[in-house]
Amino acid sequence: MEGRGRRAWLWLVACALLAVFRIATSRGSEVAKGLLGEDFAGILGSDRWSAYNWYEQALRQLCWSHLTRDFQGFIDRGGEGARIGRELMEERDRMFKWWHRVRDGTLTRADFERKMRRVEPEVERLLRDAAEHAEKKTAGMAREIPKLRQALWTFVEVEGVEPTNNYGERLLRHAVLYRKTSFGTQSPEGSRFVERILTAVTTLDLQGRNVLEFLTECMRAHRRGLPTPSLLPGMTTAQAALAA
Repeated sequence: MEGRGRRAWLWLVACALLAVFRIATSRGSEVAKGLLGEDFAGILGSDRWSAYNWYEQALRQLCWSHLTRDFQGFIDRGGEGARIGRELMEERDRMFKWWHRVRDGTLTRADFERKMRRVEPEVERLLRDAAEHAEKKTAGMAREIPKLRQALWTFVEVEGVEPTNNYGERLLRHAVLYRKTSFGTQSPEGSRFVERILTAVTTLDLQGRNVLEFLTECMRAHRRGLPTPSLLPGMTTAQAALAA
């Protein structure tokens, strides 16, 4: 689309068996609230974008892949911030080494939590050091990250929470490739179609269901005035009809 006035963003919220896409002309919190619902009470994995700051920190997990890029930025900008950035990366590497061992079963969660008691305060100390002594841009970022301190370590405290949102990034990949090989959408109707077909195809893939069969069922139901098949996992067309 031409010009900033027509720029749009692709949003995604996903869990293990569902993915919902939304194309919006805003990156604001109202879109996030609309997708999640203001009564959402799960763990939200995200980057540091301010649109999520309305959500309870204790129920958030900041993506450590994004934080890794931030720390690499410290290094790339040089100066005192580069030294601190390298030390932060060492703590990050240590953390992920232990996390991978938890994932493969060679380290218990109890031992992981105990080991992380050394990493957490060290990361926070290094960020304070960067805020006080690093160059301007690095110092500014180092002051911002601790404002979401609680959301740095949720994955340590809550079993099943991942330290990155790489899962969501993988689900976005096909949509990103589609956008790069097309002209995007030119109307609200086009945006609704794209976001809905992405939602259907991605969700069905997560559930191991056949996309063509589902879309055929949708068309058949529409023509006969029957309830639309559900994308919810484990809910058959017959159950959907009873629910309707």
